[in-house]
Amino acid sequence: MLARLVVDQPGRPQGILGELRRVILDGAVPPTTVIPLREVSELFGVSHIPVREALKTLIGEGLVTHRQQHGYQVAQLTVQELREMYIVRDTLETASLAAAALAADDDDRDHLREVNDLLERAILNDDPVAYHRQSRRFHVALTRPSRMHRLLHMLETAWNVTEPVQSMVHIDRSDRESLHTDHLLLLEAFLARDVDALLAAADLHHRRLESVIATLPTDTGLLAPEHISSPQ
Repeated sequence: MLARLVVDQPGRPQGILGELRRVILDGAVPPTTVIPLREVSELFGVSHIPVREALKTLIGEGLVTHRQQHGYQVAQLTVQELREMYIVRDTLETASLAAAALAADDDDRDHLREVNDLLERAILNDDPVAYHRQSRRFHVALTRPSRMHRLLHMLETAWNVTEPVQSMVHIDRSDRESLHTDHLLLLEAFLARDVDALLAAADLHHRRLESVIATLPTDTGLLAPEHISSPQ
């Protein structure tokens, strides 16, 4: 954890929250990784107070947990919790797609094509980390043109909760390729402003995602046993 943190201005607490969040969302530290309060405070050159406040914010965002005997840790979801968060993600995304496709301008469409090209490259290079990163960017590019800012904020928050799992990194290459066939359908329908085809492609993609997520390993510590509830 400490090796991943970047401190631009020691002694100033403003960047602590953003930097801790960045490291967690980048997948640089897996679930259950301990976040040492004292060491982080020393690294940033501040007291425990601003670090603890940042960690409380991250607890509220679902990215960090706290247990009396274990301190602060990167949050670990159960299989069921991960499935639930994907349902939330899918529902919010679907709610924004029609408005996004109809409101998108040429810059939005060009950006979506560019991200799709990066997804294609990740597939060709068999680079699961790049695929995971660009897959999120692709879905953001699909939804952001809706300009539904409150909904998009909720979608971003829901997506962030699932990021420590790095799901696309841990599935089979064949599953990534199948998911990308759905991306191509989404791209084609979005560019054509065909809302019916776009929603149909989204439904197909979401159902495939649900099946793929069910194949994630449950014995590696990536996900918590079902009988353990995520602490707050």
